[in-house]
Amino acid sequence: MTDIFGQTPTQLELFFILYGVTGAVPLIAALYLLLRRGNAIAPDITPPLRLRCWAASLLAVTSLSHVWWLLFLICSREIYSVGYVLVVVVDGVTLLTTIAGTLLSMLQDRRRPIWPALVAIIPFAAICGVFIVHPSDQFKQIAIAYIMLLYLIFTTYMVFAVRRYGQWLNENYADLENKKVWLSQVVALGCMLFFILYLLVANLVLIYFMHFVELVLCGLLLWRVETLPQLDSKDAPDSLTLNVSRESEETSRTPSDRATEEPASTLPSAGEAMDDGAVGAVVANIDLAQTEQLLAERCVATQLYLQHDLTLQQLAYTIGTNRFYLSQYFSRQGITYNIYINNLRINHFISRCQEATAAGQPVIAQHLARESGYRSYSTFSLAFKQRTGQSVTAWMHDTDTKMP
Repeated sequence: MTDIFGQTPTQLELFFILYGVTGAVPLIAALYLLLRRGNAIAPDITPPLRLRCWAASLLAVTSLSHVWWLLFLICSREIYSVGYVLVVVVDGVTLLTTIAGTLLSMLQDRRRPIWPALVAIIPFAAICGVFIVHPSDQFKQIAIAYIMLLYLIFTTYMVFAVRRYGQWLNENYADLENKKVWLSQVVALGCMLFFILYLLVANLVLIYFMHFVELVLCGLLLWRVETLPQLDSKDAPDSLTLNVSRESEETSRTPSDRATEEPASTLPSAGEAMDDGAVGAVVANIDLAQTEQLLAERCVATQLYLQHDLTLQQLAYTIGTNRFYLSQYFSRQGITYNIYINNLRINHFISRCQEATAAGQPVIAQHLARESGYRSYSTFSLAFKQRTGQSVTAWMHDTDTKMP
């Protein structure tokens, strides 16, 4: 921060208008997340409650930060005074902790604790406390070096955590629209670095620019929170809307069908833990042919793969097996659940496209993509190119030229 009172009256008025707006907008967004039960941005999506709470805390702390910095500017304005150091400490502890909590809450593969981030910031507060008693550039440099070290450690951790989260998504979900968070993490970590520089560098231009960035970041955060669906790979079977009725299967199942499902019934449920020996036994005893037959009968033949947001847990329940067992089956095949479902959908698209072309009917790729189970054409286009090595347009052109 720097002294802004040396500006002209017009510049000063513009500064406080911008300062007031950037203080009020996060507060309004925080109240929206805390008090509104519905989702105004994406009504059909239910975001994670934990993420909503952490994001609201971050936005509220951001708004309060404007209050105590304003009090400092009015009462003291002396850089590196006791008041300045206290405000920096409060900002560092509250903002960095809530930023970490918000970013970690976006990763839903497992619940990650926030207390390590809070504990890690304590030495920074202690160094600032020593600086108050013994003002010295040496302690200032130590504080800057420590906060940058924390940022590097946290960024490294988030890189691996986001990568693991992406693997978890591919192993459990067929549709990844609005579920990936790597871009949000990159933007947030970049703004987090910018915030650190904002605390440590006394530059008026940077302060003005940071306020504009703050408004943009507030909007992006609110959008990300409200468009990120609540994910749980242990979905309750009775909440499914499946193409195959479980009740009708029970009445039509033959004794041989029941016999083939016996191994799966001995496996733990989706929420139960397994020791290393049990995991090894399950992997060793996977009947690839049996599982492949069940998938062919209850997923491929019924075209269950066309259902939007079909999860691994739902598919496992439909074929009468266990989520862990089915995941290991795909692993043994060298693919993920996401690849398996997307291959079926791409094959369906190719088949429908060839049928329409042979019948002399017009082919609209966007319509066939939706019919093949995709809500987003861009997602379909990417999956198609990964599967065939060609873009949709190039493949359809080749298909047209080969047809008599």
